Amino acid sequence: MRSTPPYVPPRHLINRMPTLTGSLQTLNQLLTAGIAITAFSLLLYALSFNLRDRVARSVAVIFFCVVIVFLGDAITSVAPESAWVSIWFKLQWIGIIFLPSSYLHFSDALLATTGRPSRGRRRNLIRLTYLISLVFVSALLFSNLMGSVASEYPVHYLTPTPLTWIFFAFYSASMTWAWVNFWRAYRRAVTSTSRRRMRYLIAGALAPALSAFPYLTFWSNFASDHPLLFWLTADLFNISMAVLIVLMAYAVAFFGVSWPDRIVKRRLFKWVMRGPVTASTVLAVTTLVRRAGESYGLVYSAAVPIAMVGTLLILQYSITMLAPIWERLLFYGGARDDLQLVQTLEERLITSGDLRQFLEAILTAVCDRLQVKTAFVVVLIPRGSEMIVAVGDSHQLQQKNLSEDLLEVVARNGINGAAKENTLRLFTWGDFWLIPLFEDIPVESKIEAALLGLLGAERLPGHSPDEEQRLALNTLARRAALALGDRAQQQAVFSSLEALTPQVDWIQRLRAAARYDGVEVLTSSSEEEPVEGDFARWVKDALSHYWGGPKLSKSPLLRLQVVQQAAEEHEGISVNALRSILRQGVEQVRPEGVRRFTTEWLLYNILEMKFMEGRKVRDIAARLAMSEADLYRKQRVAIEAVAHVIIEMEHEARAGNTNRGEYLESQTGVVGFRKNEPKGKVSMR
Repeated sequence: MRSTPPYVPPRHLINRMPTLTGSLQTLNQLLTAGIAITAFSLLLYALSFNLRDRVARSVAVIFFCVVIVFLGDAITSVAPESAWVSIWFKLQWIGIIFLPSSYLHFSDALLATTGRPSRGRRRNLIRLTYLISLVFVSALLFSNLMGSVASEYPVHYLTPTPLTWIFFAFYSASMTWAWVNFWRAYRRAVTSTSRRRMRYLIAGALAPALSAFPYLTFWSNFASDHPLLFWLTADLFNISMAVLIVLMAYAVAFFGVSWPDRIVKRRLFKWVMRGPVTASTVLAVTTLVRRAGESYGLVYSAAVPIAMVGTLLILQYSITMLAPIWERLLFYGGARDDLQLVQTLEERLITSGDLRQFLEAILTAVCDRLQVKTAFVVVLIPRGSEMIVAVGDSHQLQQKNLSEDLLEVVARNGINGAAKENTLRLFTWGDFWLIPLFEDIPVESKIEAALLGLLGAERLPGHSPDEEQRLALNTLARRAALALGDRAQQQAVFSSLEALTPQVDWIQRLRAAARYDGVEVLTSSSEEEPVEGDFARWVKDALSHYWGGPKLSKSPLLRLQVVQQAAEEHEGISVNALRSILRQGVEQVRPEGVRRFTTEWLLYNILEMKFMEGRKVRDIAARLAMSEADLYRKQRVAIEAVAHVIIEMEHEARAGNTNRGEYLESQTGVVGFRKNEPKGKVSMR
């Protein structure tokens, strides 16, 4: 129950005030401030994560009204002058006046979410209630709605006027209408989970409606005659208010988001712990320490900031340390092991920087064992080889064509099948020793090990490694191969995740929307799906594996009709067909005339050098005389241009189709254009 700001009696009355009553009054002040903090934090949550949802936007208006009401309570309780008390009273009443309208708005949004949108009448009536609220606010500012401040022990309040009773009728009628809509929405919920959360929402919605109502304006004699019972009742209502408003926010947190339930629960719980719980606890401890010091005659005590900072640090430390425990116990359910494995993946992930650091350490050890100055590691890729790290004098390596020379050496030596040999395989390449790096395959396995790359070390004239050096090189080579193999497996996993992400996101959106309107959502074909932004990403992924790789062989672009038509010209091989379509898209970006390195050729040169020739970013940036950051920006523009060209090609391929809304049937999904859809929009179906 929202209490009006307490009247501060003279000191001689405070000295006679019963200890229990004074404690309850202090507790009420702390609870009032805590509710204001909680409502403000939940308002920020609604504005941060699901603002695009109508239900979340409407409940944000309710939270804003609650913040105004309880902020006025908290500030007025310590206001030193009666003039400020009157001002904050009027601010409180602005929040009270808009509560009925906001509740009706909220109930209408809830009904619309469950498949019962307004046909105009309900929406117009809600607009009318907002207009009536503005009229009441105008009357409040001119002191027609409420009278003067009445100072009666133990509280003070605004006296009613005849217009106040009209507002009371408006408040009651609006809230009753809102609860009728809540009940209708509850009956339309389609799953047991949605009905349970709807019950949470209705129960939580009771708190602001009941606690913010100005009871003392109409029934003030009760507080004067029974101050102890009044403060006890106010504290109990405020405690219930704090719990129920969080329950209301919990139910609303699932609207407008497609995250799994565990993510919503975990994020909201952590938000509440780090926000309202921490702030309210720090405020309570600081207030109690300050008042304890004042009771001993200390106007200011150094214990106040110490208690404030100490409480803040202890709470943040406790939340950080205990968060993994409560997340596993409360939110993971039967999938604890799988989710914990995914969460710890970041700690065990081998990034490009980690791989480079490890291989640099390997090469340094190789140079130390052989007493040489230069060593390098190259990785074999579909279009040749690529040096990923080198130590020592690598200038002479940069002058060589590693792709052609090393592949020729590999083919000439016929080293495939040597992966399971325990002895070191060395062969020469100019002034270097080369050591093949194979995928780690068990000896008993019949699978042929794949060659991952080559480790090269400077070769001293007339000197061959002795037995001890060979053993050391063999160990170092196996460890380098292990790192390359793990990195390759990670890249395969990431490629699978990227291919899976659009479908998973779509399923999560359907699952979230079907909580309250299952039949309409699951049977509708107008659900929003990935469009041009995803299409450009698919083009980028396919170009990055242009010469071979999972991002090309498993690309969603393979389901385009233009690719299926082109497959007929490539002996039915869809990958080759997609490669030719990508090449045509790149060529469409090419300006007319002889290739030059000028501004008009910039986009084409980036595509050609990055994806067709496979050059490194820093080499391309140096050749085009631009920074790497600018290169990435221009690369994005170039990829979008290719994506637009392919979309146009797809439109042309479908030009003879009389129904552009038909879809290409496939087991894994269909790419199609919506009927009467403008060019440049492609969707995954």
